[in-house]
This record gives sequence, structure tokens and C-alpha cells, in this order.
Amino acid sequence: MSQPLLSRLLSRLPWAKGGDATDPAELRLLLAEYESPGALILAARKMRDAGCTRWDAHSPFPVHGLEKAMGLKSSMVPLFVLVLGLGGAAAGMALQWWVSAVEYPLLVSGKPMFSWPAFVPITFECGVLGGALGAVFGFLGLARLPRHHHPLFASQRFERMSDDRFFLSVESDDPHWDRAADLLAEAGASRIEEIGGDGSVKEVHRGSGITSGPTSGTAADTAPGTSEEA
Repeated sequence: MSQPLLSRLLSRLPWAKGGDATDPAELRLLLAEYESPGALILAARKMRDAGCTRWDAHSPFPVHGLEKAMGLKSSMVPLFVLVLGLGGAAAGMALQWWVSAVEYPLLVSGKPMFSWPAFVPITFECGVLGGALGAVFGFLGLARLPRHHHPLFASQRFERMSDDRFFLSVESDDPHWDRAADLLAEAGASRIEEIGGDGSVKEVHRGSGITSGPTSGTAADTAPGTSEEA
């Protein structure tokens, strides 16, 4: 029998077991760099097929098909919107009923105390408010935000994620952490760095097409023909 819906919802929140339970000071990451969207998708498929669960992909722009390659499930944000939207509408209607028919009844033109058609606009607005709050806080909870710092920020290479490079990161609490570096290298990573919770960065792999040189994103950092071969 599947887990109850409430248990599955709570298990995905950041403070629940299985969320960010790892102490940030002990968390380590592997950061693999790829040179094209196609290479990133191939790497994502390899990680998905290997059964890895604590990893993410980073791209300077949306990559079509990346969600499917990562094996991502449908977002639960719409469920939060539905539940809080219906709850807000019900609360709005109940409040108007309580005020008009129970706490402060007024007879107006012989109309019934609970004249529900007059309550529809407020009920609708409360439903919209509840849905909006569900979307905002549901997204923040599932995305484990706000988070003011992440170990990935210690990597200078990762700054190119907003420019022309594609990255895949794996957390140390992944069940296949021991062979994650090999999986990333087999997927064609041009560089792999290990990032410690203390901010230390160590290069653990460099593709054969990469020549030694500075890490500031020069022509020497590019592996010729990588994207075509992928």
C-alpha cells in the first residue's frame, strides 16, 4: 500500500527526514561540467538509470527534454494550490455565514440571513488568495528555499553556469555516491570537482580533450568535438 498523501507531502519538505537532513558542514558535492545541452541530457539519463536520487542539473537556459532525462515527477505545487484555494474559499464563505447569520444577524428587505449569492464575490477572492499562497509557499517548501548559501558557490567554474556551461551536481548522501564520479566521467564530463562543506574545491577528473591551464574560462578549457561526439 502506498504512503498516505499527507506523509508523502511532509516527506518532501526541507525540514522533514530525507530533505536537507545532512549537516551543511559535512555535505560534499561532485560538480561535473559539460559543454553542450546534449551532453548534459546524456549524463542525466545515465544518472537516472543508475538509480541516483540526490543530484541536480544546472543550465544557463531551459533545455528541452531535460526533465524527462532526469526522471522528474510532476510537480506537487498544483496540489497545494488546489487544497489552499478550496480551503480559502470555504473559509471565506464560512466567515460571511458566521457574521451574517450567527454573530450579527440583520434582516435586510426580508432576505434570508444566509443569502449565499451575495457572498460569492468574497468567496471567490478568498479562494484566489488561498491558491496564490499555496503556489508561493508550496514552491518554496518543495524547492527548499530560502537558502542563502550552497556549497556549489565555492566553485569558480560554476559561475559559467549562467553563461555557456552545463553542470550536474551530486550530493554526498546519494546512495551511489561511491561511484558517482565514475558515472559522471563515463558520461563525458570535461571536468569534475569535489566540493567540501568547508568550501574546499578539488579537481578529481579532467577530460582527455582538456589541456592544463587557468580555470577562468579560456579557449584552453574547451574540449574540441565533445558536443558533436556526444
